[in-house]
Amino acid sequence: MSVARFWHTASTLANGLVLVTSGSNGTWTTTGSMSDARQYHTASTLANGSVLVAGGADSYGNRLNSAELYNPSTGTWITTANMSTARADHTATTLANGKVLFTGGLNKDGYLNSSELY
Repeated sequence: MSVARFWHTASTLANGLVLVTSGSNGTWTTTGSMSDARQYHTASTLANGSVLVAGGADSYGNRLNSAELYNPSTGTWITTANMSTARADHTATTLANGKVLFTGGLNKDGYLNSSELY
């Protein structure tokens, strides 16, 4: 990358490109914008090639339960089902069956020990 960055995510796309969301800005190819600005989120490449961005926090530190899907073919984002729990600083693991496991993180009440599947 041309500049140092932190609190971002990177997902490998089926076409070999890497989608970087959040963090500092450098010189990049412009694509569509997410519906919600977010930090401390996760990004997971799905079996169909789309990227699921979920959770995180807004610019005021409010934890988010919203999720969006990026279509690399069209460069567009669409909202998808919300997580049942707002969470930031969590992990997301794409499983062999194609589902994504979200675990832990933080919300307004503190650290989370809960998990959920997309």
